[in-house]
Amino acid sequence: MKPRDDATEVTAAGIARLAGVGRAAVSNWRRRHGDFPRPVGGTETSPSFALADVERWLRAQGKLVEVPLRERVWQQLAGHPAGPVTALLHAGCALLLVRDKPAAWLAVSAVSDERMAKLLPDQLDEVVAMRFGVRRRRAVRVPEPVELLPSVTLLRGVAELAAELGARQTYEFLLGRHTDANPRQYTLTPAGPAALMAELAQITAPARTVLDPACGTGALLRAVPPRPDQYLYGQDSAPELAALTALRLALHSDATVRTMAADTLLADAYDDRRADAVLCHPPFNERNWGHDELAYDTRWEYGFPARAESELAWVQHALARLVDGGTAVLLMPPAAASRRSGRRIRADLLRRGALRAVIALPAGAAPPYNLPLHVWVLRRPGPAAPPAPELLLVEAAGILAADGRDKQLWPAVQDAVLDAWRAFDRHGTAEERPGLARSVPVLELLDDEVDLAPARRLPPPATGGGSTELATVRESLGEALRRAADLTPALAPDEPAGAPHPPSTTVGELARAGALTLHTGTGAGATGVPVLTDHDVLTGGAPSGTAHEGAPDETAVRTEPGDVVVPVSGGGAAARVIDEATAGAALGRGLTLLRPDPAALDPWFVAGFLRGTANHRRASSYASTSARLDVRRLRLPRLPLEGQRGHSERFRELAAFEDALRLAGRLGERLVRGMHDALTEGTLPPE
Repeated sequence: MKPRDDATEVTAAGIARLAGVGRAAVSNWRRRHGDFPRPVGGTETSPSFALADVERWLRAQGKLVEVPLRERVWQQLAGHPAGPVTALLHAGCALLLVRDKPAAWLAVSAVSDERMAKLLPDQLDEVVAMRFGVRRRRAVRVPEPVELLPSVTLLRGVAELAAELGARQTYEFLLGRHTDANPRQYTLTPAGPAALMAELAQITAPARTVLDPACGTGALLRAVPPRPDQYLYGQDSAPELAALTALRLALHSDATVRTMAADTLLADAYDDRRADAVLCHPPFNERNWGHDELAYDTRWEYGFPARAESELAWVQHALARLVDGGTAVLLMPPAAASRRSGRRIRADLLRRGALRAVIALPAGAAPPYNLPLHVWVLRRPGPAAPPAPELLLVEAAGILAADGRDKQLWPAVQDAVLDAWRAFDRHGTAEERPGLARSVPVLELLDDEVDLAPARRLPPPATGGGSTELATVRESLGEALRRAADLTPALAPDEPAGAPHPPSTTVGELARAGALTLHTGTGAGATGVPVLTDHDVLTGGAPSGTAHEGAPDETAVRTEPGDVVVPVSGGGAAARVIDEATAGAALGRGLTLLRPDPAALDPWFVAGFLRGTANHRRASSYASTSARLDVRRLRLPRLPLEGQRGHSERFRELAAFEDALRLAGRLGERLVRGMHDALTEGTLPPE
């Protein structure tokens, strides 16, 4: 049976994305238009609609010119009858065929849908076996014809998208969109920490064989720089994650890829192998990791972990899978460095020279984002190697002024950590860098607590609150306060009661009249292009986001001087006029951009009225835990361009005053923090 083209379903959120509007607008259409497509699935509170019906309705209403190919493919994947994960697995297999055997793909896709579903499994089996080995040992299963039939339309679209973006970028785009849409289902390792961990593992020598025993979606293995004759091994207890990782890695490089689906601690699939490097972001605080079943396991060379010390079980597993001299890098919760129940194992790791460094990352660098996670660097001691006399401790939290999710500042963290590790790895010791790094004698750490938290062992920064620096901050604060006082806006006399107000119009009406255009942020952009985020708009900061890999730059919304950017979620009234310094950034998700026609609208006039509290209240819809703004419902006075000038100047003055207050606030916080640190550390006398 031929799959129906309208079998793909789309939610209200998907319709809003297609049309470039908020979800409130979709709810409005359903209420006001009797011919709006009826739900075909979902639930009463979250219905789903046939994508083809929705597309026809939007086009008939003039609300849609053409669905971009990548959006169409994503909606087909998200609405797949067997679920998005199954669709991702089918898409990954097809992309492997497109990449490795393009002629075979062209031949098998040139027939009817039913015939294609019957021919595909043999072709897929050949390319999957070529990349992942024999059927019995591979995580990627080739689907049967009956399973592939509902995916044929999707696979044709995926291949078409790969012709534009490339097979690897297409899969990264689809996988990234899926994980973004389902954040609670996955524990992700962000690209910055993943690259840092991969680099730490290979500074001594490039690793030919790399293992991740808790691979998830494959972020750590993907961060390993490709090299000839490379072997990448992964294992995960979730079969779908083991398969997704295999496909992602195979599309990323030509390395030999092997992944297995099983619980690593209870059923290690690689107990007969040794790797040059192990990278791991293990599950935290797992009490059912196998404590009772594994009491006599040979991996516990450094002591049997307590039930509450699952992370130390993963540490010892990583060491057991290394060749002598091999390096393991694990992302760890900070409690693992100081919990009393793990002190004996930590002490033995130190005595035998297996633990080489503990690196504290800034809070927000990786989930859970509220904790400053640690990176442990370990090396399996050789039989004749003398124990290392010192341990490197690095505290990277102070490098970032903002939290660790500010990706624009992450390179500073990576450079500082790698510089400290290179020097220590080369010489076995390192020059002390106050507030950042210290090479600590192991004997100093072997006390009753064996506390390895870097912040407790490092001297304060040499400049952290010294009188010279504090004097500079104080002087800058004084200048900022004087500027804020000078910019304090004057109050105009009250308008006489009963004075007429000009008629108003909505943003949606202005867009239909051509006075402005609306664009929805996607986070897409070329590598290296900064992304303006909703946080940047709310705080007045520089673009701090990074583009989603696999999303083409030509589909990105790039800011231009005079644009007005508005956050659509969160409930706060904000609007930002793009200046020369911010122009060129890609527009992030959760933002709507208004591009006024300069012959009809002044951007400062638009931004000022869009920030009105009452305006936002009328145009917002509220769920139990969130608020969303329908930008098209925001109102503006109907005034000629010349009549907008007075308001524009006042709104521009208010923006300058707000910027001055923000700067004074940041400097004031810095001065208070520095004074507290200086007084408590003795670098500033109380007199």
